[in-house]
Amino acid sequence: MQITKINDLYSATGQIYIDDLDQISENGFKTIICFRPQDEDKENQPKQDTLKKEAKKRGISFVSIPVIPGQVTDENINQFSNEFSQNEQPILGYCRSGGRAKSIYQAYEQHQKNQSQADVTGACNWSDAFDVVVVGGGASGVAITASLLKRRKALRIAVIDPKDEHYYQPAWTLVGGGSYDAQKTVKSVKKILHKKATLIKGAVKTFNPDSNSLTLENGDQISYHQLVVCPGLRLAWEKIEGLEETLGKNNVSSNYDFHHSQYTWECVKNLKKGVAIFTQPPMPIKCAGAPQKAMYLSANHWEKQNVLSDINVEFFNAGPVLFGVADFVPPLMEYVKRYNANLNFNHKLTKIDGNKKTAWFEFKDQDDKIKIKQVKFDFIHVVPPQEAPEFIRNSKLCDDAGWLDVDQLTLQHKKYPNIFGLGDVINSPNAKTAAAARKQVFVVAENLIAAKELRGLDVKYDGYGACPLTVEKGKVVLAEFGFGGKLLPTFPLHPPVARRSSWYMKQLLMPWLYWNLMQKGIEWLAKPSKR
Repeated sequence: MQITKINDLYSATGQIYIDDLDQISENGFKTIICFRPQDEDKENQPKQDTLKKEAKKRGISFVSIPVIPGQVTDENINQFSNEFSQNEQPILGYCRSGGRAKSIYQAYEQHQKNQSQADVTGACNWSDAFDVVVVGGGASGVAITASLLKRRKALRIAVIDPKDEHYYQPAWTLVGGGSYDAQKTVKSVKKILHKKATLIKGAVKTFNPDSNSLTLENGDQISYHQLVVCPGLRLAWEKIEGLEETLGKNNVSSNYDFHHSQYTWECVKNLKKGVAIFTQPPMPIKCAGAPQKAMYLSANHWEKQNVLSDINVEFFNAGPVLFGVADFVPPLMEYVKRYNANLNFNHKLTKIDGNKKTAWFEFKDQDDKIKIKQVKFDFIHVVPPQEAPEFIRNSKLCDDAGWLDVDQLTLQHKKYPNIFGLGDVINSPNAKTAAAARKQVFVVAENLIAAKELRGLDVKYDGYGACPLTVEKGKVVLAEFGFGGKLLPTFPLHPPVARRSSWYMKQLLMPWLYWNLMQKGIEWLAKPSKR
C-alpha cells in the first residue's frame, strides 16, 4: 500500500484491504473515507461493511462517499467538506488507484479558496467593515475570537490566517521525549474556529491603520472598526548557516516544529553513545524553558536505558543564565548535575554541517573579543532564532525592535487605540507561552469591548506566563511567574519543586483545557491577579 501525503490532515491511497488496517492505524490515521461505490469491482473490492467493522476495532472511523470515476460533483464536495470537518483527523481517503481520493481533495481546496474570496467580497468598503478583524488563527486568535463572541454574540468578526492547520505547540516537547502522540497536537483551523466568525485564508501584506484597513498578499483589502493582531512569531531557521539543509536528517532536529519533534524522539531512541548538544538562541523566544526541557527528557531516557554514562550532554545557551527567574534555577541545577550535563553560557550557534556532524558557536573571550568554537556532535537539538513576522516589522505598528508595540498592562496599541495585540508578537516583557496568551485573551476581550463602548480600560495584564519544566518523564517543575519574575502560582504549593502532579497537568490536563476551554471562550482561571 502506497500512501500519498497531501498535508498533515489528509492523505490518499488506492484500494485498501483488511490486512492494511494495522499499518493504517500505526500511521496514526483516525478516519478512512472510501470514494468507491459499493461493488464497483465485485471481484477485487472488499465489502465496505467488513472494512468498517474491522476499522472500528482499531479505533478508526469509516465513511463512504461514492464517487463515479471522472464525475466529482458539487454534492460529493459538500459531503466531503462535512465529513472532513466533523471526523477526527488525520484522514486517509481511498479509491481504486487513489486518483479520486486526490481529486476530490483538490476540488475541496478550490471550493474553500472560492469561499474565502467570497467571504472577503464586500469587506473592502468602510460601510461593510468588520466589527473586529483578528490577524492570526493560532492559540491567541482562535481564543480571542471565541471570547469576544461570548461577550457580544452579534459581532461580525473575521479571522485571517494563511494556514489550514492549528497546532497545540506546548506538547511538542513531550512528542520529542516520546511521551505524546504528535497527531493529537493538530486540528484544522476551520474545525475549531467559532462558527459565527468568518475565516479568510490569506496572508497579510500591509497594515493601513490610518484608514482602518489592511491589505492581503493577493491584493484584497479588509476594513475593520477594531483590530486584534496575534500572528505569533517567525522561526528564523535561515539565520543559522547550513541548518535548513540538514534539519530533519543527520541527527539534527528541533522540537519547535511538528514534524521535527517526531524526529527528535527517533534520534534520542537510537543514540547509545557520543555527544548530544542542545542549543538555545538569544532571547526573546517562545517558551524559554523548552530548549532545556528537550535536554532533560532526552537525558532521562538515556539514564533509564543505562547509556547516559556513555553520552556527553552539552547545553549551549546564547544567554548568561540557565533560567530567567532565579527561584527556579536551584531545582533545575539539581537535574543538570544528575544528568552530568555541561553548561556553556553566552555561546550562540551560528553554523552547522550535518554531514560532518559539526556545529560552530560564537562567544566572547576574557578580552571581549569574538571567538568561534567548533564542536563535534552525534545528535543536536537546535532551537532557531525568533523574530516578529516581516509584515509586522515593516509596519507602523511595531517598536524599534520590530515587535507589536502595545501597552503591557492594557495590551492596547500605544498609537492606535482601536488596535490590540496579544500572544508571541507583542513587546510586553512577559514569557511567550500559551499560558500567557490564555491570560491575555481575557484582558484583550474585556478592554476591546470597553473601548468599543467608550468605557475605561480597567483590566490590567499582570505579565503571567507559565513554563512546565519537564525535568524527567513523570515530573515537572511548574514555573508560573509575572512581570519582574514575581511568582504567581495558581495553586498553594511551593513552586520550585518537581512534582508528579504537575506532569499529569502538563501531559493530560493542559491539552484538554486548551482544546475544550481556552479555544472555546471558557475563561477558567484566566483572570489576571490583583496587582
